[in-house]
Amino acid sequence: MPLQNRVTPLGELIADPARGLVYGNRGCLHDDEGRIRRRFAVKRWIACRLEFKGWKRTKLLQPGRFTELFFLDEATAFAAGHRPCALCRREDYDRFVALVGARADEIDERLHEERLDRSRRRHLHRARLRELPDGAFVLDQDEPWLVLGNQLRRWTPAGYAERRPRARGDAVLITPPSLVEVLRSGWQGSVPLLHPSA
Repeated sequence: MPLQNRVTPLGELIADPARGLVYGNRGCLHDDEGRIRRRFAVKRWIACRLEFKGWKRTKLLQPGRFTELFFLDEATAFAAGHRPCALCRREDYDRFVALVGARADEIDERLHEERLDRSRRRHLHRARLRELPDGAFVLDQDEPWLVLGNQLRRWTPAGYAERRPRARGDAVLITPPSLVEVLRSGWQGSVPLLHPSA
């Protein structure tokens, strides 16, 4: 039975057997039986490499340890509000803080405000669809869609599904604005920005 540790672009934790290309965490979210009990435990939401220095993970969701999360790709991690890890992705992190113009604590505070509203629900933003960079996510009919070229691609846990033309007008933006600006720079990190299905 799959664990509830796959992250959607909306930051929700779901159980799905499909594998992701990016790893991360936001603190310990599970109880001693491995059941998810909260959406986050800290403001520092990070996205990591799947492998680093040959470190081996033991059993996932161990009591009292951080909850191991998996993302389809880095565009999904950005949409959910995660930033590059300063340990396993040091070069990415250094480039990221230079682009954002702040260090970890300030970035984490800013992202926390951009991803959650005062009632701790998902904070969505408005944006001009034609002005969004590749890798940003928008919400349409309660589903996340990836912006890619002149198209939108529907997100699924296993990859990107149907496509449709990118229309004009306003959109409901999922990706936090600070991370949209990072994407606008032409961001390419050490983890896959997009799943091969894109």
